[in-house]
Amino acid sequence: MAEKKDNKIIADNRKARHDYFVEEVYEAGIELFGTEVKSLRAGGVNLKDSYCEIDGGEMFALGVHISPYDHGNIFNKDPLRPKRLLMHKREIMKLTGLVSRDGYTLVPLSLYFKGSYVKMAIGLCKGKKLYDKRDSVAKRDAARVIEREMKNSGR
Repeated sequence: MAEKKDNKIIADNRKARHDYFVEEVYEAGIELFGTEVKSLRAGGVNLKDSYCEIDGGEMFALGVHISPYDHGNIFNKDPLRPKRLLMHKREIMKLTGLVSRDGYTLVPLSLYFKGSYVKMAIGLCKGKKLYDKRDSVAKRDAARVIEREMKNSGR
């Protein structure tokens, strides 16, 4: 009998979906210390203004703020230290080629537990212009109005 592994979302980067078009989503493991994992379980993480960078064949998440664990004393690490992401070398080389194209970047979309492991969803993103942001807000509002009218007309 196969075990079902639930993905418990720790943090979600909603600002990334507002500021970027997400072309593809990749899953990566993240290298953390024990006190950082305990802080994640307590919900002490912020993905806002974070991004990923490829350096020397390794991928790092920069700007991910993991708050110091309350009971961690001397074992706490720097909250903004670069976190190494764990992916296959072939995937990293593919992403290197994609990011070198004009206007693309790697942005952390969410952080979650998959079983006992901490995983990060990384999006290959292209930046939105101001008019694209306005257009997506207008579409979302229109869909909300249509949904409300459908609900009210069913009475």
